[in-house]
Amino acid sequence: MDDNQLGDGHAGAYNGTDHDLVGRIVTPDGVVEGRLRIERDRITSLTTEPVPADAPWLLPGFVDMHVHGGGGHTFTTGDADAARSAAAFHLAHGTTTLLASLVSSPHDLMLSATTAYAPLVDEGVLGGIHFEGPYLARAVCGAQNPDFLREPSTAELGALIDAGDGAVRMVTLAPELPGAHDVIRLLVERNVVAAIGHTDATYREVADAIEEGATVGTHVFNGMRPPHHRAPGPAYALLGSPGVTCEFVADGVHLADETLEFAFRVVGGSRAALITDAIAAAGMADGTYELGGQAVIVADRVARLASSGGGEPGSIAGSTLTMDTAFRRTLRITGSIVTAARAAATTPARALGFTNRGALVAGQRADVLTFTPDLTLTAVCQAGRVSEIDDLDS
Repeated sequence: MDDNQLGDGHAGAYNGTDHDLVGRIVTPDGVVEGRLRIERDRITSLTTEPVPADAPWLLPGFVDMHVHGGGGHTFTTGDADAARSAAAFHLAHGTTTLLASLVSSPHDLMLSATTAYAPLVDEGVLGGIHFEGPYLARAVCGAQNPDFLREPSTAELGALIDAGDGAVRMVTLAPELPGAHDVIRLLVERNVVAAIGHTDATYREVADAIEEGATVGTHVFNGMRPPHHRAPGPAYALLGSPGVTCEFVADGVHLADETLEFAFRVVGGSRAALITDAIAAAGMADGTYELGGQAVIVADRVARLASSGGGEPGSIAGSTLTMDTAFRRTLRITGSIVTAARAAATTPARALGFTNRGALVAGQRADVLTFTPDLTLTAVCQAGRVSEIDDLDS
């Protein structure tokens, strides 16, 4: 489906009412006090006018390019009903477009999940599919199941892309693995985003992959060789490449706030993309969950692999983050609502090739979020359909 079309079964389909939204409108270039006119599923105009002192903030719908589940539901098993429920959970937190991220899995599961999710992409329930693996470095695989890691294969990946029929939007891989550059070239040819992550590569190996066409850094700093001044590694190469969008998990767990502040000073809102990396435990109580066939323990909202030896929990295993929380944390750290909105919506939309959404400007799809002056999310407009948060939560 063309990005500018709306599937008949879209979860946020037009509900029959053209309307105006008045408030402090956050555009990619600044804040405008005025009125957004929405007709059917599009923003048709933005006009300036005085607004009340308690006028709401109007922000673009969030775009989460890396999420494994939420609300007790997962994308990683290929269950279409679970995928619908996970997408609905994140919609209630302002995410109007998301990629269903799979983890490293057997080929048969990846194929069945791709086939199951392709209709949801056509409907607009999902923005696409993201394969995080299985072509990842064992030394920094994190919570990825090492039993399912394998060397890059253009034959395998080509078959998965064919099965998706346009649904596969991004693939994360380690560029130092044998055959990785062939896979990157295939992704570029098939108009799929090549992302670099879970990599033990050198600076030069990452730079060479970027030259081949990789354009995204997967949760930068996490799942990669740590930066060092004499062995700079992936983080330096990704942060320093003007054409690369860098994902960041702004939950205060994956990255120290000072690291996030530094990263934004380097790349700015035009290259930073907030992601949740959320698993099924997002929005749920602490307890034991599953990710890629491995047990995950969530304690005080932090998800880690369970220790097989009964000791301390292992690697961080995704997050329990939602995009509205990530946005507020980024706003606090950067001090700019425009920068935070770009990182939560505009930049990830552009990185994924969605030219019709991610910004509050005329002609874009009407994905609009309404926040109170103190930044509590109250309503979500997805493709022209407005829902109150209380209604979405129910």
